[in-house]
Amino acid sequence: MIVGARVPGRRLPPLNAIRAFEAAGRHVSFTKAAEELRVTHGAISRQVAQLEAWLGISLFLRKSSQLSLTPSGRSYLAEVTAALDRLAIASLHLLDQAAPSTTLHVNAPPTFTMRWLIPRLSGFQRRHPGMEVRMTTSLAPVRFEAGGYDVAIRGAHAPLPGCVSVPFMTELILPVCHADLAESGQLREPCELAAQTLISYATEPYAWTDWLAAAGVAGLRPAGALRFEQMYFALQAAAEGLGVVLVPVFLAIDDILAGRLCAPFGTLAARQRRYYANAAHQRPAVDAFIEWLVREGRDTEQAMEAWAKGAPS
Repeated sequence: MIVGARVPGRRLPPLNAIRAFEAAGRHVSFTKAAEELRVTHGAISRQVAQLEAWLGISLFLRKSSQLSLTPSGRSYLAEVTAALDRLAIASLHLLDQAAPSTTLHVNAPPTFTMRWLIPRLSGFQRRHPGMEVRMTTSLAPVRFEAGGYDVAIRGAHAPLPGCVSVPFMTELILPVCHADLAESGQLREPCELAAQTLISYATEPYAWTDWLAAAGVAGLRPAGALRFEQMYFALQAAAEGLGVVLVPVFLAIDDILAGRLCAPFGTLAARQRRYYANAAHQRPAVDAFIEWLVREGRDTEQAMEAWAKGAPS
């Protein structure tokens, strides 16, 4: 048989009977074919008999306790199975082409992505199992066309003009360190930072000099200093007990609530800004992601508010 050749008139056998025969032939069992197609044994037997009558040829040898394919049945099964496989593949290919795009490209700052977004992203995927989120990280100004992303997350003091810009979380920037430093009584007042190592990073939105001045200890000289390129490394250094770092508290709130990190001076001299989800255009996938961000941001803010009520100020 030539694959793809067209038979004039296209006189087709009963298609339900073809399905029954193909399943029975693969399993060499009417019982297993019935289980696969979720019909009765008798229905399979009747469909196969109908096909044999239509073809005018026996496809199975039936004995009291044994079923086997005739030579013609084996030959026909090979052709039918191949034809059904091609039909299934062609249908799946067409469905894939017809399906709307559900890929969402999201760009966000590196530390935000690693410390806050990724630990929560499984919740979004459970809500939207058919949507694929592709992440990239950057701190550069938002350029939708050049960046090739649908949503850009950035910390800012105002919405980004010229696009959809939705605030979803408040950022409080304040000193954070390993819990042991506070528990040992080494950090009760800001002036005691003189005995500590102050950790900074190149992308920090709030400098130590600014915080120290706002806390009333301008000109304080720390015992040591560590500087990193990225916030993530600076926060990790603080988590290892290497010093004190200024970071957005929402990036550390999970560890603060778990007792691994602490904010020894509470909300003293904290600087505040907002995190925004920015999009060039609205579409269902973008709207769903931003709505999820707003919910997650609200949950995080509630956790921060509960912590701040018991923190020194």
